Amino acid sequence: MRLATYNIEWFANLFDRNDNLIVDDSWSGRQDVTMAQQIEAIAKVLTAIDADAVLIVEAPNTGKTQNTVRALQRFAEVFELRTSHAVMGFANETHQELALLYDPGKLKARHDPLENTDAPRFDREFRIDLDVDATEDLVRFSKPPMELAIETDSGGKFRLIGAHLKSKAPHGAESRDEMIRISIANRRKQLAQAVWLARRVEGHIAAQEPVILLGDLNDGPGLDEFEHLFGRSSVEILLKTGLYDPHAALALGPRPGSLPATARFALPEEGRYLEALLDYIMISDDLRHRNPAWRIWHPFLDAACWRNVELRDALLTASDHFPVILDIDL
Repeated sequence: MRLATYNIEWFANLFDRNDNLIVDDSWSGRQDVTMAQQIEAIAKVLTAIDADAVLIVEAPNTGKTQNTVRALQRFAEVFELRTSHAVMGFANETHQELALLYDPGKLKARHDPLENTDAPRFDREFRIDLDVDATEDLVRFSKPPMELAIETDSGGKFRLIGAHLKSKAPHGAESRDEMIRISIANRRKQLAQAVWLARRVEGHIAAQEPVILLGDLNDGPGLDEFEHLFGRSSVEILLKTGLYDPHAALALGPRPGSLPATARFALPEEGRYLEALLDYIMISDDLRHRNPAWRIWHPFLDAACWRNVELRDALLTASDHFPVILDIDL
């Protein structure tokens, strides 16, 4: 089975209020990319990766007239994708939903946020004292993770958790002091979200349920100078539950060469691009004997993507993130 996670930047902008695609030459949310160009590029990428199920991070919006599942299924129908069905968890107010686009001939998926006494459902509140000041922090998800029960066509079952953790970037800061304050507050909240996720994962592992956690964690070891204040990254918190991702493990080890990257952001004032490892597919230990193989479809770092000029251009046009793929016997 092939699973994927793909953060598609400004995907919601490509649909009108009735979830119809806006295929024209107006500008999309991406720099110098039209609606039609981005739509075509996304379709090319999804066709090329040919996954049985794709977690769409920043999926189309659910609101008064819009519906994430309807929009994704219409997209799949227009481009004749075999991932013709979609499922989502709790809707949010950010216009960046989490949803799974999947092939109904390969698996069944349903939203199944089980009650857990160790950690609440993701649409609720979580209390934790992060900095040992004897004061509890109250944490909520602006984008509640999606918790699914999956059954494969061969009868295998596992839990799939799709996540998009809060960005650490100090958006809105107007001074260095404010930038520092916002950055620390954002990291505190992100780490709290990671602890919440970790406790849910530990509950499933204790119940001997295989777990796959995937999505955009907006974090990795050593990504910013504020990490040392808390002594760990959110990725490290999740790995300590027994989850595994080889790219995360590589980032945690000695760094003799370049690290993998799943995202590429323009820095116009510096005339260059920043690359980062933000997207992961983590599996519980009981799945590691199922011949897992990971691949980041990076247009410059993956040889096959580099050689295929049409695919390379589509990856660069579709989003500022690149798909992460897991092939595994399930």
